[in-house]
Amino acid sequence: MLNETKSLIYLDNAASTPIHKEVLKEMLQNIELDYGNPSSIHELGRKSKTLIQIARKRISKLINSDIDEIIFTSGGTESDNLAVLGMARKIRNINPRMNHIITSSIEHDAILECCKDLENDNFEVTYLPVTNDGYIRPKDMISSIKPSTGLITIMFANNEVGTIQPIEELVKIAKNKNRTLIFHTDAVQALGKIDIDVKRLNIDLMSLSSHKINGPKGIGALYVKKGIRPNSIIHGGGQEYSIRSGTENVIGIIGFGKACEIISKSFVYNNKKILEMKEYLIKKILDEIPNCRLNGGVNVDKVLTNIANFTFYGVNGEDLIIKLDDYGVAVSTGSACSVNKQKQSHVLKAMGFTHEEITGSLRLTVGVQNNMDEIENTIEILKKVILELREISPYNTKYH
Repeated sequence: MLNETKSLIYLDNAASTPIHKEVLKEMLQNIELDYGNPSSIHELGRKSKTLIQIARKRISKLINSDIDEIIFTSGGTESDNLAVLGMARKIRNINPRMNHIITSSIEHDAILECCKDLENDNFEVTYLPVTNDGYIRPKDMISSIKPSTGLITIMFANNEVGTIQPIEELVKIAKNKNRTLIFHTDAVQALGKIDIDVKRLNIDLMSLSSHKINGPKGIGALYVKKGIRPNSIIHGGGQEYSIRSGTENVIGIIGFGKACEIISKSFVYNNKKILEMKEYLIKKILDEIPNCRLNGGVNVDKVLTNIANFTFYGVNGEDLIIKLDDYGVAVSTGSACSVNKQKQSHVLKAMGFTHEEITGSLRLTVGVQNNMDEIENTIEILKKVILELREISPYNTKYH
């Protein structure tokens, strides 16, 4: 049971974010009265349909898409599945020889598991390597494109180390080599932290999620460029332009739309505030905690404003999470979606990390609701906890 006297410092914002009070307010205003099915033609149904279109417009405005290019899903995982499974099979249905997919070795499991599924279905998948800092080399993608390549899926920003991939450059490379290539990007972590313009980027598909930007869980979207149409992976009544069937989660959609509207107005302020806290956190940890390293890129323009991933040598990351939680600090070692699999970080492994470096990793992710006092307190608690754990660490006595 949670100790209710313990004040919580929440630094796991890459896993999920608290719902913004204005988002919650708008959801609650509609949850009791606007219960009509948006597929119904009576007044209550039409009202729900209108609310969905308002949200669709808010989301499209944030990424500079057309309104009817937004397809609502249950979240980022479903959006990734729809993009990869739906598009790969659609391409092969049109041309059976187009059965090659390119992705990266540091994608979210929602992408990697789809690729494994497709490999079992006689697709060929190329997993691009990354540098020690977690970046794709454009030359590797160029050399991987074949006449049979139909789909490329590269994440916009990594959920564990925050590295931002050069998506605009990668899309240009792909389209210059083969203009019919379909390019998908998982922008679940990037939304709200990076200025995204789908028209400028010229991408075909993009996955989005609400609960990473202070919206509700259980709702996401897939941007689908006009003229592109993945095969459905959920069949039914033909909702969402017959791409994603199922009665829409109206209240979740309302919340997602409101969260996007808020982000569009506070984008610069939020990211400036978050970056200041993160940079202070990084400097103090590196200065005051011996035998640790920052993982991922250091160029501020090529890393998300909110994610800081460290390795603390001689410490088990899961032990560190448990001890920090005892002190009221919520953090993680990496993707919360993969915690039940009890596996090492495939992201850090792809970056060339040793078992010890992966084991001692910790991800701290700052949110707009955090403040500098919480950052200071976290650093002091972290120093204390690491000292305690190193005293009993079975990993390496040199860190005691």
